[in-house]
Amino acid sequence: MCGIAGIISLGAYAAPPSREALMHMVGALAHRGPDERGLYRDKRAGLAHARLSVVDLSNGQQPLADAGDTTWIVFNGEIFNYLELREKLIALGHRFRTHSDTEVIVHAYRAWGEAAFERMNGQWAVAIWDSVAGRLVLSRDRFGICPLHFCEHGGRLYFASEVKAIFAADMNIPRAFDPAGIDQTFTLWTVVPPQGVFQGISELTPGHVRIYESGTVCERAFWKPCYPEISDPRRGE
Repeated sequence: MCGIAGIISLGAYAAPPSREALMHMVGALAHRGPDERGLYRDKRAGLAHARLSVVDLSNGQQPLADAGDTTWIVFNGEIFNYLELREKLIALGHRFRTHSDTEVIVHAYRAWGEAAFERMNGQWAVAIWDSVAGRLVLSRDRFGICPLHFCEHGGRLYFASEVKAIFAADMNIPRAFDPAGIDQTFTLWTVVPPQGVFQGISELTPGHVRIYESGTVCERAFWKPCYPEISDPRRGE
């Protein structure tokens, strides 16, 4: 149970995310990842990670980059078929520096783009920052086992494993409850994504990928449940 968080400057808002804000975010997630904390910052993006070591205990630190240090990732979860994907990527010419499933996701994204998530079997919340293209990719596993919340405020996008990490980044982010979210919580035990408990803060829908690039936002499903057709026994009467 790791914790991920990040801040991305949107549109013409050029000020880089502050280290202090990222530290506040990762500090709010310390209970999710007591083993290690990591940060990445550039002129537009900041990523933070609180690590609970599961796979590759020695050198799976995050945020983690590809070989060119241009594509960065923070990841919470576990990819069950990462060894199979790793072998396929090696056959395509990819070279790995660690044995972590996190690095497999980076290379899978470089090889297959968004289609990489269709190949993954596991539970995850992941953020991938392509610093060359200026593209942020958020993804969540098919059943929403790993949480991922996000909001836009003051020309920036904030995302995190828990809402309190978003609040920790900026005290000016509104903290008003959303009546629809409260109603769902008491009725269904949980909200139905993208509905959130707080106004202006959404939860990424399971089985979806959300992309921010060049001032635009798009979201699509990479997986949908397939329900078998059930015949009505009365039809034969």
